[in-house]
Formats: sequence, C-alpha cells, structure tokens
Amino acid sequence: MRWSTFQRYLLPGFVFQSVVIAGGYGTGRELVEFFLTNGPLRGLLGMLASTVVFSVVAAVSYELARRFRTYDYRSFFRRLLGPGWVLFEICYVLILFIVLAVIAAAAGSIVHETFGLPYAVGVIGIMSAVGILLFLGSGPIESALAGWSMVLYTVYTVFFVWSFMKFGDQITAAFARGGGGPGGPGGGWLIDGVRYAAYNVAAVPVVLFATRHIETRKEAIGAGLLTGVIGILPGLLFYIAMAGHYPEIVERAVPANYLLEQLGSRPFQLVFQIVLFGTLIETGTGMIHAVNERIARAFEERGSRLPRLARPATAIIFLTLATALSTVGLVDLIAKGYGTLTWFFLAIYVIPVLTLGVWILVIGSRYSVFGSR
Repeated sequence: MRWSTFQRYLLPGFVFQSVVIAGGYGTGRELVEFFLTNGPLRGLLGMLASTVVFSVVAAVSYELARRFRTYDYRSFFRRLLGPGWVLFEICYVLILFIVLAVIAAAAGSIVHETFGLPYAVGVIGIMSAVGILLFLGSGPIESALAGWSMVLYTVYTVFFVWSFMKFGDQITAAFARGGGGPGGPGGGWLIDGVRYAAYNVAAVPVVLFATRHIETRKEAIGAGLLTGVIGILPGLLFYIAMAGHYPEIVERAVPANYLLEQLGSRPFQLVFQIVLFGTLIETGTGMIHAVNERIARAFEERGSRLPRLARPATAIIFLTLATALSTVGLVDLIAKGYGTLTWFFLAIYVIPVLTLGVWILVIGSRYSVFGSR
C-alpha cells in the first residue's frame, strides 16, 4: 500500500484510535462500565452500536471538513453550529481535563506498580513526552500516533490469542450463557452503546488535522467508515478476553491488571504496561494538539503565528491542572465524569452532524448554514 493511500483512508482511523484508547478502553474499566455490566453478549451488541455511531459520525465529519477546509474543531463547529461552536469547546475542555486526569493517574500507577518508581515519575514522564511531541508539530505527531497504534495492535492481538488459549472455555461459556447484568450507566446495551460512542466520538473533531490528505468525497466517506472499525477493534479484543472472567472482573478497578495477573507472565505484563504507557502519551498528545491547532488557527486569522514553545507550554498547563483531578479516583472519574458529559456531546455534536451536517452534504449547497464556502 502506498503511503498516500494510507494517509487518505487509514491514517485518520489510527489517529482516532490513538486519541480514544486511554479514555475509552486503556484500563478496561470503561468497557466494564458501559458494556460488560449488561452481560457479555449484550455488551458485545453495545460495542456494535458504538462502532456504527463512530463510523457514521466520522464519515459525515470528514466530508464536511474536506468540503469547507476546516481542519480544527473551532473552524469546523463555526461552520456547523455558528455561534453555538463555543458549547462544544466548553464540553471539550471539560472532557479533556477528565481524560488527562485519568491519564495522569494511570501513568503514575503504572510506573509505581510495575517498576517500583515514585508516582510522580510517571506523571512527570508523561508530561515531558507529550510536551516534546507537541513541540515537533503535526507531521511527527501523525507518524508517532500511527506507528504506536501498530505496536498496540500487535500487543493486543497477542494478549487476545494468549487469553483465548488459556481461558477459551470460560470465554465461550460466558457468551453462550448470554444473560445480562444490572446494566451500565444507561441501563441497557443499546443506550449504553450510544452513550459510550457519544463521549468518545468527541475525538473525531480532534483528529481533523489528520484528514488534510483527503481529496475526494469517496475518500472521506471511506476513511470515516474505517475509523469506527479501527478505533474499536483493540477494545473488542480486550472485551472478549475480559468476558471469560465475568462477573468477578466487574468489581476490579483496573481490569487490565487483573487479566495480566491471570496470564501469569511477568515479562508480558511489563511489555503490556509499557505499551499502555505509550497509549497514554498518544491520547494526551492528540487531545492537546487539537487545542493547539484551534489556537494556531485563531492566530492565523489575526495575521500572526502561534509560537512553537506555546505548544508544549499548553500541555504542561493542562496536565498540571488535570493531575489535581486524578485524586478523585479512576472509577468515579469514568462513571460520573464521562456519563454526565455524554448527553452534551449527543446534543451539540452527534445530533447536529447527523441532521444539519447531512443536510448540507445532500443539498450540495456552496454555503453552510453559518458561512460561505
């Protein structure tokens, strides 16, 4: 496959996966909260619903971004929502703080529990890594996120195959039983699947910088449909492995650690934790880069350029403030923080892009509702 083809069809999906993973399924707790609490089989249906939402919203968003050349979330939502674009930014900053708090807490815990180093080393380490990547700019960020996604896919595949070899009977029995739990945050697999997608799909406007390579509607739609599949596949492998330990795994704060303990391989546990640490860097970089791109665009409109040092400085400020939130606790952050913001993202992004956004594309007007082409 040529690099240009990869950039047009697959790069947005891999960048999306990189941004989503830490807040979407890196620790496994998110998959428990939104899917496994409905029971293994119903949870799987919920993941299918999430994938459909991811793919359709991404496809429409990429085509809108291509048509109007809006490759940062501020420009994109000014076209879609007009003055209401600020509502997305408020919600985005809130979800950014929650995700960064999860990242800071996870980074500190990984370094402390895996390597016996002080908690602060993990937090400082992730701040430094994110800051360096942001300083380098969009090109290196695209390469780093896509490259590490390949590493992650390899490790998650090994994790899944190993788990199935060791606990295949338990996994098969769990899905054969079907059944259902008490329900996740929404109380049903379809609602929970849509809610999970709603807060994670906020990552789609974050990765618009990676859609600059898209030139045609066919490429935009194709890349969007692939985004949902690429984004959820590692989580699906993770979920299937977890299902073999249902229902006891539901009570685990960090299901990933529990599964690794069950496999009983210290070397693989180290490798997995290193890869997970890298995904935390990916997510933090991608989400903060979106803020930098939004600020840079505002500078351009005023005839100036965003200083390069401002990019890592933004990362340090956000990560430092988010670290204070990490004391709330991983379970509470995921169950309460994500759950509350889900409805806002449904209202200000998912519904508008699937109604007004589709209308703009179908009518084929040279004008969006809030501005000319």
